[in-house]
Amino acid sequence: MKTPFTLLAALAFVLIVAAAVVTGSLIAASPALAATAPGAPLDPQTLAWGLAAAAGSTALSALAAGYAVAKVGTAAVGALAEKPELMARLLIFVGLAEGIAIYGLIVSILILNRLG
Repeated sequence: MKTPFTLLAALAFVLIVAAAVVTGSLIAASPALAATAPGAPLDPQTLAWGLAAAAGSTALSALAAGYAVAKVGTAAVGALAEKPELMARLLIFVGLAEGIAIYGLIVSILILNRLG
């Protein structure tokens, strides 16, 4: 039996691959997009996939960051109860876990900038 985390990780991997494919297609289509008039609208299907990729990037990175902070934070509180002098080191680990959400947000901003 698969654990919920394994299923969530598999879903996240599939959506990240889909976002990478959509981003790659946008990059490949950039000469064609640049050739159009500056005010011309994008193909609705391209716009829809780009927005879905941006939303998926933000949502999945936020979910992953929440899970990572929950696991690291629990361990950090347990270690802090035993050795209070580890506070600075433990904050670094929690901050690294929160960085996952920031990376996903940056990727979604890059996708949205590419869409125009």
